[in-house]
Amino acid sequence: MNDDSIDSLANAIRHRSAILFVGAGVSMSVGLPSWEKLIERMAKELGVDDEFSRRRDRFQTLAEYYRIKHGSIGPLRSWMDRNWSVPNERIEKSELHRLIVTLDFPVIYTTNYDRNLELAFEIYGQEYVKVANARDVAQARPGVTHIVKFHGDFDEDSSLVLTETDYLDRLSFNSPLDVRFRSDALGSTILFIGYSLSDPNIRLLLHRLWQTWHRSGYEKDRPPSFIFMASRNPVEEAVLGRWGISVLVGAAGDDPEAGLADFLRRLVEAVGDNARSGSSVLKCTPPSGTTA
Repeated sequence: MNDDSIDSLANAIRHRSAILFVGAGVSMSVGLPSWEKLIERMAKELGVDDEFSRRRDRFQTLAEYYRIKHGSIGPLRSWMDRNWSVPNERIEKSELHRLIVTLDFPVIYTTNYDRNLELAFEIYGQEYVKVANARDVAQARPGVTHIVKFHGDFDEDSSLVLTETDYLDRLSFNSPLDVRFRSDALGSTILFIGYSLSDPNIRLLLHRLWQTWHRSGYEKDRPPSFIFMASRNPVEEAVLGRWGISVLVGAAGDDPEAGLADFLRRLVEAVGDNARSGSSVLKCTPPSGTTA
């Protein structure tokens, strides 16, 4: 991670031309179960053998089987909603969530189903609108942060991208949320945080983003995009670099959460230290009685 990258991101944030893409790592930082816990739950309820249930890369297939057996994913969604909710106090104490709100991105995309980001904005008294379907895309009012639930939201079962069919349907990249993302991404710097690059859907999204620019003939005019990774991986860095994504790596020895928090703090400082008059960046402070 170098100062040029931080400065580039900070400049885009100050000019309201950066968007944030938040993955599961941010939700896991406040105690949400991992995908492995969801897989174990489905496997146990369906009576599937342990060998299959240990295959994290097959969780979509397992979810598809769940839908076939139960007729819907409603019972599973209800279990996820109960078990993937955390007390408000954890969000109040979460440094990552405070820093995300402080950076005041105009648009935040997330593949997380939970409402922890929305809760963080409420805790710090910042306005937002949630975007989870075509109606929301059309009606979202300007001037406040849009939190786009890219893989759906617990409030609407039909919006969840969970089963194999759901993921395959999204490969066409032409749902209302996909169309909105393409529009936002073309003119914006993008920062990805909290993602495992073993996720094939995120890799596809990154590739499609590069492909759009590559085919346009204007690839050299593409705004810079970044992804934060907890540790170095030369193979991943080379592939992502080919796709126009710069990798920002945490300090050696940091755990993923600490490394990400340190990076976001540096970014907040860079934006604040060089903010123009009238900058919209907020210095959010923890609610009374809590610690950052």
